[in-house]
Amino acid sequence: MKVTRVAAAGLAAGIFLSATACGSDDGGSSSGGGSDSGDVTIGIVELNLSNPFFGTLQKATESAATAKGWKTMKAEAKVPGDSATQVTAIENMIANKVKAIVLDPANPTALNPVVKKARDQGILVITVNATLTPIEGADATFATDNTAAGKLIGQWAKASAPAKPRIAMLDFDLSDGPAGGRHNGFLEGYGIKDGDPSIAGSALTKGTIETGQSAMENLLSAHPDINVVYTINEPVARGANTALKNKGLADKATVVSVDGACSGVQDVKDGIIGATAMQFPSKMGQLAVDAISKYLADGTKPTAGLNDSGTTLITDKPVDGLESQTSDWGLQNCWGEK
Repeated sequence: MKVTRVAAAGLAAGIFLSATACGSDDGGSSSGGGSDSGDVTIGIVELNLSNPFFGTLQKATESAATAKGWKTMKAEAKVPGDSATQVTAIENMIANKVKAIVLDPANPTALNPVVKKARDQGILVITVNATLTPIEGADATFATDNTAAGKLIGQWAKASAPAKPRIAMLDFDLSDGPAGGRHNGFLEGYGIKDGDPSIAGSALTKGTIETGQSAMENLLSAHPDINVVYTINEPVARGANTALKNKGLADKATVVSVDGACSGVQDVKDGIIGATAMQFPSKMGQLAVDAISKYLADGTKPTAGLNDSGTTLITDKPVDGLESQTSDWGLQNCWGEK
């Protein structure tokens, strides 16, 4: 949200389902024991691929699978929260006897029955980026620890903020796992709780530039003294900056975010964002495929629950006691278009 489900925002509704094979135009799936090339088909169920975060994650997963000679069945969901199309895709994958499914769930609970059906038939199901609720609904999850990511930017903001902070919280639907984790992590890192008087106001966004700008404009109308802005992701941060700039307040407010897209890291370099927590979507996909490979080889399942794919604080204004990397480092390790 990006917010992934938030990591940027955009999820499922119209769906594109296809099967591809390395070096082949055959659209069918095959089943069979073992992990030899040609014997294995895995499913990849993602969110909106026009979102660079989800696109990067899908491509990394497919590339890692293709490198092993596996076939893939892919599904793309395009409207936020539409788990119905993901359910249909997984049903198709079960029918085609895939060996494993890598799933970025659009909803934390709606997919539980079909995931259970897949697992009951011996299909390994790994979630990436976001989790099911309960998290044990999948065999394992490879994702950002979003609470830890939020805590990083909260700690940085606390160390960088004015003596009398007036904080704006620009969120995404807090029932969304990544969104809730980032929100709570930021508060923990800052050392406050919801309802603290230092929080001037909060607003829900859709994880986009436009909704970030409109939400910030509304908050500034009521609270022109805002000087710290938490944003769910970097598009929202860019929109918030536009609103601040239009009010002549851009130099008086510190903006923090989560994602690590190349565009967001460039915003750090340009001074639009003070600090962001970088995620690693390619690593999520690679870790998922590695876990599937081991399972197919000897039956060993990955560690259940959240397997953290890592987070790095990116800022050009480091603070004592908090490890970080510069925007130059970030631009060498970011995802999405530069």
